[in-house]
Amino acid sequence: MRALTGPRTPRRGRSDSVHQLTYGDIKAAGDRIAGRVRPVAVAPLDVAGGEVWAALELLQHTGSFKARGAQNFVRAHREAGTFPDAGVTIASGGNAGLACAWAAQEQGVRATVFLPENAPAVKVARLRGYGAEVRLAGREYAEALAACEEFAASSGALASHAYDHPLVAAGAGTLLDEIRRQLPDLDTVVVSVGGGGLFAGVATAAREHGVRTVAVEPEGSQALHAAVAAGRPVDVPVDSVAADALGARRASAAALWAARQDGVRTALVADSEIVRARRLLWDGHRLAVEHAASTALAALTGGAYRPAEGERVCVVLCGANTDPGTLA
Repeated sequence: MRALTGPRTPRRGRSDSVHQLTYGDIKAAGDRIAGRVRPVAVAPLDVAGGEVWAALELLQHTGSFKARGAQNFVRAHREAGTFPDAGVTIASGGNAGLACAWAAQEQGVRATVFLPENAPAVKVARLRGYGAEVRLAGREYAEALAACEEFAASSGALASHAYDHPLVAAGAGTLLDEIRRQLPDLDTVVVSVGGGGLFAGVATAAREHGVRTVAVEPEGSQALHAAVAAGRPVDVPVDSVAADALGARRASAAALWAARQDGVRTALVADSEIVRARRLLWDGHRLAVEHAASTALAALTGGAYRPAEGERVCVVLCGANTDPGTLA
């Protein structure tokens, strides 16, 4: 298995995630983005019983973990001199686009971001604040992705991806090593799953250290579950309160590979539990998170994952790009 040593760009019409991530990929990403992302803070949570901690990745640049993968992708291409005049383009439910636009702006690179027409207004406004050109297309992430691919083909812009690229997933995986520096006796990390970039990266690093990974999806957006059942990535319908960030129709091949490894558990949670967990974080800790972030916690508060006695668990609160008014 070859190490990821340089930038790779998705080819139209197929997944690039046939590359199976290695811990070496994640270490290389950590070196590349050192000093350019905020080290994650961890804090105890008074929920679900037992010893539960939160990884406060909602405090990350651009408000989500996506900053890690975006920095790794943009810096790798900048180092290789592979940015075209048309810049970079990406399709996103919002967070990946924000991170890509932020990282591109730092490097003086043009960014064109495609979003579904129902993307939260707060994300659209922030994207424009980072200097990105925003284009709205379709009602789901998959439709925005198709429009992005067409734009990349016609303009020559470099296509990034919200989750299905090894540089992006490796960047996300750097989170796990930072958590372990503060929680060296960590037993289990719990992450939300949309397309699977965060999960694939974190699970790869977790396996290196003997840490269990729990991958949590909304019942109405279960691309990873469907892939595991089918033995290959397949399209699924998307209908969830967390669909603006966890609305991928298809999980990446890297996520499927990671889900098949020892030390990985999967869980499904209802929208009602996602909403309740989000409210618990606000009422009990004054943390305003996206539904995508509370999806991970909902596995614990709703009982989809029950830690053993003495198990040390860390839940990744992955993003905060939400309208606080919905918590009033």
